[in-house]
Order: sequence, then C-alpha cells, then structure tokens
Amino acid sequence: MSGRIDLSALLNFIAQEQLWHDRLQEVVGEHPHPTMEEFDLGSEDLEELLGESATMLLWGCGFEDFLARRYPDGNIIDLYLKRRGWAETEANRAYFAALRDTPVSLYEVSDVRPGHSMVLRDLLTGADPVAVQEKSATQSLHQWDRIAVRVVPWEDHFVMSGAALPYTADATAMLLDALRDEDGSPVQITREILFGLASLFTGIWLGTELERMLDQEEPEILNRDGDPLMFHELRFPFAKGVTQKQIAPVLNKRRDMMSEGSKSWVWIETGKIRHSTASEGYPVFGSVELKGRALIVNVDSAARAAKAEAVITDLLGEVLRPPLTSIETVGQVSAANDATACDDGAIPPELVQQILQEQMDLHYRSTLDSPLPMLDGLSPREAARDPSTRDKVVGWLKHLENGSARSNAAIAGYDFTWMWHELGVMDGRR
Repeated sequence: MSGRIDLSALLNFIAQEQLWHDRLQEVVGEHPHPTMEEFDLGSEDLEELLGESATMLLWGCGFEDFLARRYPDGNIIDLYLKRRGWAETEANRAYFAALRDTPVSLYEVSDVRPGHSMVLRDLLTGADPVAVQEKSATQSLHQWDRIAVRVVPWEDHFVMSGAALPYTADATAMLLDALRDEDGSPVQITREILFGLASLFTGIWLGTELERMLDQEEPEILNRDGDPLMFHELRFPFAKGVTQKQIAPVLNKRRDMMSEGSKSWVWIETGKIRHSTASEGYPVFGSVELKGRALIVNVDSAARAAKAEAVITDLLGEVLRPPLTSIETVGQVSAANDATACDDGAIPPELVQQILQEQMDLHYRSTLDSPLPMLDGLSPREAARDPSTRDKVVGWLKHLENGSARSNAAIAGYDFTWMWHELGVMDGRR
C-alpha cells in the first residue's frame, strides 16, 4: 500500500465505537483461530513461531476483511466517511472506498521491475492482468510468485493493499482444492464469492506456514555422482624445503588438470562424456590451487575427497604431507560467500556455482523424459505435446523457476529458458 495513505484516524474512530470495535475483534479472530486450534497453539505460541511482523500481517488480513464487511446496519467505511470523511484527504477517502469494494484473490506475479512495478494475474476469476505500482514488495517478490492480496484501483493506477500473503505451491493447491464442487469440478469464482473467502485465504496460508516451520528438514542435494553434496577442502602442506615450482610442473603434465594460471587448475574427468557446461566440454571433478606452502584441492563429496587424496598422494606423496580436511554444507558455503569475499583457503564461489549448474543441467535434462506426478504420470515432453496437459507443463516450469529464485544464493540464478524452448511452451511464459 502507498505510504501516502494514513489509517490512524480510521483506527481511532473504530476504537471509540464499541459495537464496531467488537466486530473488528471478532473478524480478526476468525482468520487465525481455526488454524491455531488445529495446531493447538495459543496467541503467545503463534507469535513466538511467526514473529511480530507475520502476526501483524494476520491482523491486517482480518482488518481489511472487516473494512469490506456489510452488516445489516451498514459498513464501517461508509459510516466513517459519513461522519469523519470531511477531515480526511481526498486520496484517503478514495482509497478507503476502493478498499471497501475490493475482495482478496490469488495473484501470480510477473514482469517484476524492482522498486517500481509488477504485473499481477488473477488466478481465480480470469480477470485481465494488471500492472501494479509498488516499491517495497517488488524488491522481495520474484517471477511466478503467488500472493493473496487485494489489488485496489486508486487514482489512475492499481496498488496492493497492506496485507499480502505469500502463497507456496502447497498453499495454492490447497486453495484450489477447497474451491471445488462435491464432484471435483472448479467453482466459478466471482468477486461476490471472493468477499466471503477472506478468512479461507488466511487460514490456508497460516496452516502451510506453520507446517513448514514445524518441519524444517532440508532436502538433500546430490552431486552428479549421486553422492550428498558436501564441499571438502583438502590442504596438503609442503614437506620441508619443497617449493611451488616443484609442484606446478607435475600438475601441468596431467591431461585431467586444466591450467587456469600459474597456480590454479580445474580438475576434469577426461574419461566421462563431454558436457556443455564443464571446462573444455568435460565434467568438473574439482579444483586445485597452490597457496603459500600448501596444495589445496576442493571437491564436492566425501567420495571425491577420498579419490582426490589417493591420486594426489600417489602423484606427490614424497613432497607433500598428509592433508588437513575441512567440510562445509551448501548452506554454509553460500552464507560465507554472501558475507565476505573469498578468503584464503575458502571454496571458490565460481566452483560452487559451476558444480551446482552442472548438477541441475543433468538433473533437468533427464527429468524431461521422466514421468512426473504433477503431470499426471506423463513426462514433460509427453505432456507438452498434448493440448490437454500443456498448461500443466507451464505450471510445472513456473514452479521450478520460482523455487530456484527463492532458494539459496548459490543456485538462485539458474536459467530455465532452455527448458521452455525445448518443450515448445514459450508462449506460456507470460
């Protein structure tokens, strides 16, 4: 919501009107309480889990619902504007009236211009997409995000209301399932129906958010070999009297060591099938670097670390001492690389990115021909060829792209464009 809107006078008015204040409390309670009972949580438990900002977001959802409620004796916005409208700015009066007449719906985000605007497409009513002027939300929202919010026509443009709920794929599926008839067919959603669904949007968001927070087991990430992705740094100290000039020529003679300068090499797998994302077309095994009086090897799994130690020991065991090994997870590496530049001995961020890019390329290449539950058991290629399932392929790709954008920094920049082209569904990427 625009920073020019001031709700303070309206809130003071409601606080002084006991009937309307009680109604507000009742509506605000309708939004979280059923879910709180399901999870056996009290108000203090909820705030401890969600934090103050999310708790206030819940209150905001109930507050906006209350502003749109029509009671037998009227609506609070109508009453306020009748009694106190003269004291409000023209912009405030227009916004209050528009908010009163705008229901919440589920929107898909596209064409994000950070700090300026984005396009929102209503997934429930089929209304035309609208460009929304919004500064703060565009800094955190990503392509294909889904949000439950009120899109308010105001002055000569559209704005978002203050209460916007980020919807995950699970929350979206639950909402769509809830909006089906007994025979399973989707309910025809109108604006009038949406006015009665505000607490449903909140309840589904809260339920999925609590489940996520109470079960935060991270998915396992595997490397190309199918081993758990764990970054190993092996630091081989030089034996007494050994210099870098004695080590470098030995490494330069190996076909699987691609020089990237006088003191660093990319360790490739020359016996493996060529792959377009790897150095010189070959898969990357790891990296090797000379720093000070040590040879440092970085690989992405315990199995590769064992192999690297054996190879280097066999090759240079007479001039190197046994290695000192450190291990980091993907999350630890990403956090360290975000917090500071790569220090001495740290895993190079370009290696992290290259390994993950290679892993994702190979994974998604094979996925195109694999049956997926999300596509009714069809492979993406099969589903893309069938007009009846083509939209599901588009939804699957949007789900992948959005999930990548919201993941850790190391893989957030993965480019899925090649998959849209290969499946022939670029016309759905809007």
